[in-house]
Amino acid sequence: MKLLRFGRDFKPDQQVILRDYLAIERTRLANERTLLSYIRSSLYLLLGGIAFFQLKEYPNFKYLAILSLVFSVIFFVIGVYRFTLLKKSLKRVYYKSEEQEGSDN
Repeated sequence: MKLLRFGRDFKPDQQVILRDYLAIERTRLANERTLLSYIRSSLYLLLGGIAFFQLKEYPNFKYLAILSLVFSVIFFVIGVYRFTLLKKSLKRVYYKSEEQEGSDN
């Protein structure tokens, strides 16, 4: 999957000034941190759901366990969706700025 690849997608060149390149890199790193926090939250909900299933004395917790597992999947999907959406947006902004500077010359 090319969209979920971590690492540098943008290469600094002479057409993009350093300040803009660093801003793009900061945003890219923040995007990756956000994805990792969504994954961490999803895993915590998954573990909580599994733990609720293990409680035999409280059968009413079974519904809470199912709800926790559903929210775990929802958090994971939202995190990946937001990551790919911002990554595409960053690429579009970067290439637009490159095209505009190329047409000025």
